[in-house]
Amino acid sequence: MSLSRLRSIASGAAALYIILVLLGILPNPLSVHLFGKTNTMNTSSSQQWFGLSAKQMDGSTLPIESLRGRVVLVVNVASRCGFTPQYKQLQELHDRYGDKGLTILAFPCNQFGGQEPGSDSEVLQFCSTNYGVTFPVMSKVQVNGAEADPIYEYLKKQSPGVLGSESIKWNFTKFLVDPQGNVITRYASTTSPSDIAKDIEKLLPNQLTEKL
Repeated sequence: MSLSRLRSIASGAAALYIILVLLGILPNPLSVHLFGKTNTMNTSSSQQWFGLSAKQMDGSTLPIESLRGRVVLVVNVASRCGFTPQYKQLQELHDRYGDKGLTILAFPCNQFGGQEPGSDSEVLQFCSTNYGVTFPVMSKVQVNGAEADPIYEYLKKQSPGVLGSESIKWNFTKFLVDPQGNVITRYASTTSPSDIAKDIEKLLPNQLTEKL
């Protein structure tokens, strides 16, 4: 095979890789993890996080302030997505770390391929029946566009994706927030919840070292 042909193949592969990262299908290699380092986010930004609230499926409001001191993993979920089985690993994280300082907040969203068309009650029945979900599942929201939920507007601004793109690319994008309200990083849909366990452990009050 000629050198020019090899260069052409390599160029095409690189272009495909960049496209998949931009779409959020592959994780962003440039994502900076701040674990073990001093987070430089200013106090006003973290206080903005604690000033937000989420609408629960029963119509009540969950103040984010009530999660102060806890690690929070925020995930936009869908019932008919190829990544839907991640519910199982999310529940495993909840079972292992829920009483040690982790809160998982799931936000159903129908903006990606129409893969979450059901009502709040249908969504809750689906995830509890099929995956035994007991962590908080919020009322359906939009995560992109003019009607995006304020929580997602905040998270996207604090932890943009590759090349500074703020938009959520697909279902099961994840954001990790530390106990002080600092948004540590975002994870692509392809990052399995079990792979986030080690990052969660570093943020928990007791710095757990055992593996999921």
